[in-house]
Amino acid sequence: MPKYLLSVYGPTERNQFGDYPDKESMLQAFADTGAFNDKLVAEGYFVFADGLEQATTATVVDGQGDEPVYTDGPYLEAKEHLGGFWVIEAPDLDVALRLAAEGSKACRGKVEVRPFHTEQSIKAMLDA
Repeated sequence: MPKYLLSVYGPTERNQFGDYPDKESMLQAFADTGAFNDKLVAEGYFVFADGLEQATTATVVDGQGDEPVYTDGPYLEAKEHLGGFWVIEAPDLDVALRLAAEGSKACRGKVEVRPFHTEQSIKAMLDA
């Protein structure tokens, strides 16, 4: 079954409750996201999911030269950054999109859906 990355993006600037307006909203979003995760597990879609620390905690590593170069902070300067993600298995893109809509509602954020490269997709690319 194909795998999809459901990426949750949120604002770079966060308050003490992440990007939620208050503690109650944050706790409700966490509860709703937990329930969504439980549904993914129960229905056999769940592979892995987690949230990420703020983008400012990132380190970019460029190992293309003779010595690696380490840079503090996110690779891209942007108003929004990846805040968390799900890796799911779904029979097709339509199911992945439906699940992404449910995840978006649960976590109260926009969700980008991208399929993983698979042996079949690479073979199709080479055969084209």
